[in-house]
Amino acid sequence: MHIKANGITFNYQIDGAQHAPWLIFSNSLATNLSMWDDQTRALSGSFHILRYDQRGHGKTDAPEGRYPFAILLADAIALMDAFEIRSAAFCGLSLGGATALGLAERYPDRIDRVIVCDSPCASTPTSAKQWEERIVMVKGGGMAAIAEPTLQRWFPPDVYAANPPGVVKVRGMVLSTPLNGFIGCCAALADHDFRSAVSSVSRPVLFLVGEKDPPNAAMREMHKELNGSQFVEIAGAGHICNIERPEAFTNAVEKFLMQPAGRGRSGIS
Repeated sequence: MHIKANGITFNYQIDGAQHAPWLIFSNSLATNLSMWDDQTRALSGSFHILRYDQRGHGKTDAPEGRYPFAILLADAIALMDAFEIRSAAFCGLSLGGATALGLAERYPDRIDRVIVCDSPCASTPTSAKQWEERIVMVKGGGMAAIAEPTLQRWFPPDVYAANPPGVVKVRGMVLSTPLNGFIGCCAALADHDFRSAVSSVSRPVLFLVGEKDPPNAAMREMHKELNGSQFVEIAGAGHICNIERPEAFTNAVEKFLMQPAGRGRSGIS
């Protein structure tokens, strides 16, 4: 399905119980809304679920140029407005995880609960340089130039070597990502910082991350800085932990969303 919002046409899918609370899923860089298939199947009985392809991804328009992160936040709010969603729980991974935290900081009246997955939520001089290098790589060789190095970063070595269906699925998403969209969102990831204001977030937050994913340490620190937040580590998992360990990931999401409002700090592993 397609809808116009914030000046471009978005690809989206709505599933679940019509009168249930809204839950929005936001994809990572170089993937699309199908990354949430397992979670949607498991949670559609309890939630009204909106999935969308981030700007420049999947079947959403991919304008040329560098995308400021503010426009990715505005995209999410414009979609909520288009569907008359007053407020929702928001879950995002990597690029989507930074989107989730940014929304909680800048649009707190629109977000009920926040699930930040596998994202340090800020760029550094080192990571900014890496993003710029990846932009150069895809300009020279297309998405094929970064597909296997990306998968090798995202999945533990034994999982990547075994090439299970989850890796095959993610490889297909990476290779099909529009070049403009990858470049635009790399630019956003090279210049953003939602980590420094994490203590200002007033909504319940779950930091959810794979045990073997490098952002793990930064997310533990954010959990410590944000009073009342929760932290869950998916044992043995890498970056795309919702595909690698779907049952453990979904159980953590469901447990968090079903908790009574105002529940205090919990360190879950």
